[in-house]
Amino acid sequence: MSKPQDHQAAPVHFMQKERLRAEAAIDPDPAPTGEVTKETQIIAIYGKGGIGKSFTLANLSYMMAQQGKKVLLIGCDPKSDTTSLLFGGKACPTIIETSSKKKLAGEPVSIGDVCFKRDGVYAMELGGPEVGRGCGGRGIIHGFELLEKLGFHEWGFDYVLLDFLGDVVCGGFGLPIARDMCQKVIVVGSNDLQSLYVANNVCSAVEYFRKLGGNVGVAGMVINKDDGTGEAQAFAKHAGIPVLSAIPANEDIRRKSASYEIIGRPESQWGALFAELAQNVADAPPVRPKPMSQDELLGLFSAEHTGRDVVLEPATVADMVGKTEIIKKTLEVVYDEV
Repeated sequence: MSKPQDHQAAPVHFMQKERLRAEAAIDPDPAPTGEVTKETQIIAIYGKGGIGKSFTLANLSYMMAQQGKKVLLIGCDPKSDTTSLLFGGKACPTIIETSSKKKLAGEPVSIGDVCFKRDGVYAMELGGPEVGRGCGGRGIIHGFELLEKLGFHEWGFDYVLLDFLGDVVCGGFGLPIARDMCQKVIVVGSNDLQSLYVANNVCSAVEYFRKLGGNVGVAGMVINKDDGTGEAQAFAKHAGIPVLSAIPANEDIRRKSASYEIIGRPESQWGALFAELAQNVADAPPVRPKPMSQDELLGLFSAEHTGRDVVLEPATVADMVGKTEIIKKTLEVVYDEV
């Protein structure tokens, strides 16, 4: 009796997969580009993966809430780890995953399915597709479309903090900059070339869209794991953006962060640092950055770290094919000038 049931279930499962494929192939509606009609500060935070955006944002949002502000933290990184520190390591159901499950069950998504709170901080994760099963940028666009349906523009928050992966600024990852979905951008970096390369890339994207008539600016930089070598400070000065905070490379901070402990509390040893950061984030105006060229960026570091003394040697055909290049005479007909 089990075989007929298996044969009946297979077509249903196949039809569900086909419906999902067809839905995924539909281009999303463009994001709204109308004027912002409320006082909410929407701030997009960008940085290289692993640089400490989630750590910074979890503690910043917690401190803001303790100061009496109503804060919404939205994780826009496909790793879905923005809210992990805020919720003590507990995974937050993502909007994309929840939306898919609800749709298959024929049920609508509600606020309580995707938004959760702790000590005055409201938080949610957009999420992303599994490896090889979709585009992360498209997932972000889909997530914001769902937020629109849930009434995003009517929500009454003082601050909405968006955590974006800065390694990629195309498609959905560049949405806040390209479509004026935020008022200002903050970059998180450290005293290493790769994180500053990403910060510079974000500044370049902001400047590019400003030239096209955009209004988003860079409010400043947060230096995380600051060891005092000064490269990040030099970058910020050259780019014309302020340093909003320098979080030291400290073993106590590293240990507490690794154990999912919030240190951005008023009574904490690090409370004053995050209180100052919260104030600077609130007050810093969006400005047009001055991105650095690749050579200028490399110039922040010593030659032994960047390999600036290396000479580029052109490759030859012989290098590529392992034998001497044979020059063949052209068959082109060349006519004498009249």
